[in-house]
Amino acid sequence: MSIFFTERTDAGNAIALPVTLLAHLGDAVFHLFEREREIFNAGNARQMHSRVNSRVNAEKQAELLELLTEHLTETELDLVRRARNVKASNFKRAIQKVSRKATAFEALLGYLYLEDLPRLREILALTASID
Repeated sequence: MSIFFTERTDAGNAIALPVTLLAHLGDAVFHLFEREREIFNAGNARQMHSRVNSRVNAEKQAELLELLTEHLTETELDLVRRARNVKASNFKRAIQKVSRKATAFEALLGYLYLEDLPRLREILALTASID
């Protein structure tokens, strides 16, 4: 169940969505989570923006995914594998590897946002404990 709509997706519908759509949604979810986390800690908008951007970037998301992997279910791991296989734009190989992991992280969050909010909160709490 999303936080904005009362209808819940039918079980399994979100997993069938293209991972790029899930990643797009997951990116927004992670941005909002990080901004909400920093809103009371930052002295001003510029400071909040700086703190959020230090965590909402491909390198940090790739790192978070690696640290979360041991906590993921088989369904979540399958989704992450699918999302990592999506070819990134014409980046150099090293950048593409990071970009694919970041996309997988975002797709995971997008999927959980649609399918399982308590699990999303659990995963986001894990990311918050990683600095």
